[in-house]
Amino acid sequence: MAEVRGVNTWTEVLASLLEDTGIIYTGETIDVSSLPPFDAATSTATAVTAVVESEHETDPPESLKEHMTGFLKSWCEMLLELGRGCRNILQQTVITEDSFIVQKLGGPAAKVSGRLKFLNEFLPEDRDPIHAWPVIFFVFILALSALNLNGNDGLAPPVKTVLVHPPSASRIQLPDGRHLAYREIGVPADEARFSLIAPHSFLSSRLAGMPGVKTSLLEEFGVRLITYDLPGFGESDPHPGRNLNSSAFDMLHLAYAVGVNDKFWVLGHSSASMHVWAALRYVSHKIAGAAMVAPMINPYEPSMTKEEMRSVWGEWLPRRKLMYYLARRLPKLLYLFYRRSFLSGKHGRIEKWMSLSLGRKDEILTEGAMFEDFWHRDVEESIRQGNTKPFIEEAVLQVSNWGFSLADLQVHRKCYSRGIFPWLRSLYSQAECELAGFLGPIHIWQGMDDRAVPPAMIDHISRVLPGAIMHKLPNEGHFSCFFFCDECHRQILSTLFGSPQGPLDQAIDKGEIPSEGLIEEQSVATDANEK
Repeated sequence: MAEVRGVNTWTEVLASLLEDTGIIYTGETIDVSSLPPFDAATSTATAVTAVVESEHETDPPESLKEHMTGFLKSWCEMLLELGRGCRNILQQTVITEDSFIVQKLGGPAAKVSGRLKFLNEFLPEDRDPIHAWPVIFFVFILALSALNLNGNDGLAPPVKTVLVHPPSASRIQLPDGRHLAYREIGVPADEARFSLIAPHSFLSSRLAGMPGVKTSLLEEFGVRLITYDLPGFGESDPHPGRNLNSSAFDMLHLAYAVGVNDKFWVLGHSSASMHVWAALRYVSHKIAGAAMVAPMINPYEPSMTKEEMRSVWGEWLPRRKLMYYLARRLPKLLYLFYRRSFLSGKHGRIEKWMSLSLGRKDEILTEGAMFEDFWHRDVEESIRQGNTKPFIEEAVLQVSNWGFSLADLQVHRKCYSRGIFPWLRSLYSQAECELAGFLGPIHIWQGMDDRAVPPAMIDHISRVLPGAIMHKLPNEGHFSCFFFCDECHRQILSTLFGSPQGPLDQAIDKGEIPSEGLIEEQSVATDANEK
């Protein structure tokens, strides 16, 4: 039958598939008892190890650089696909004939493109202008930025670091145990005709006062100028719960502590006027008069009209507006701004730290070496304690409810007619009335080119305080009308105190009879001053 089928048996087929190993199977049984037992795990591990070793032998290990290169290539491919997808979405949704943007801007864009079409002649013929011009514009911006950075590296002056100076202030102890640092210049206490107390503005210290005022000028008018550090500034102890009421009484306690027994004058520049307004409101019985230069008011003052509010806020930079908004709504965020600016340990320009725009005269003044030295020393003293809290408190005070209105300082009659008995008395006699408000003079100097305190604020003060005396200075800025200006200082002192009379004569003050020679010298000096 095998011959009929012509098919080999299974043994013959198997033998044809295998090579001839020279082993002949005789049909005898094979003894497998002597062979080692078969272990599947060992066999598998051996096979895997062999495969891994073969792979390591064929492929070298990849370095970190190759991994990063592959990652960046994949990331760029993903960004490229994302850009293509965004482009397709814009083409299918926004840049269509029916879209609002194309209907509004299509016509003007076509006109501009038609006028600039001649620039395509400078491109190679095989370049599409739609793709070529964006690339040219992008490369131009990069090149301009690189040139700007390289140019600034050689021209920019080195940044000065903040220095720490040894303590130099005199200090008094207030009734609540705090210490207040102060400074005196001018004539001694026993020879002073007038005492002038000056708080300082934001990011300043007792070293400011009247910046650049000459001691000889103060002696000529017999003025004793007393400046002090606000709580937490300079060498004064902080006062966490302070407000404008406590600020006014700090000024009053300082006057008593340094021997000012009579009424004294107050002087404030910029935001320091906030403390002057408070003194006029809460300790008016000890104030002889007030002088303010570019006085600040609450920028959220509810009595300001819409036109005044628009004029005031329209003069400020966006960063300054942001600072006022944060002080009113989110004061804790001011910590980040202060730490990155004047508390960073490095000096900077005043317009940068204070978010100001300067007029022409202010720019000339602030670029001078004298102003720069004064500004750096004043800032170093102001931030001596390195704490942001006093600055945040001062900023919050500026934009919060002051507890009084400027209209309260206007002189008016206040009659006590509440209750049944005063009402019955008023039927047959005149009600008891007295003058209320601040009875002394208020002088205000304002530069008409001031960008920090816009003149619109002075217009508001004139409206609510018609009794205040305004001195408008054309072409003057925020600093030029007060800092390092001998004529300005003389004008302020002569306006407040009249003709200069010098210090008090101790012999006359004690009741002693002066000699004839002394009387003649004083008469000659008076005649010379009048001439």
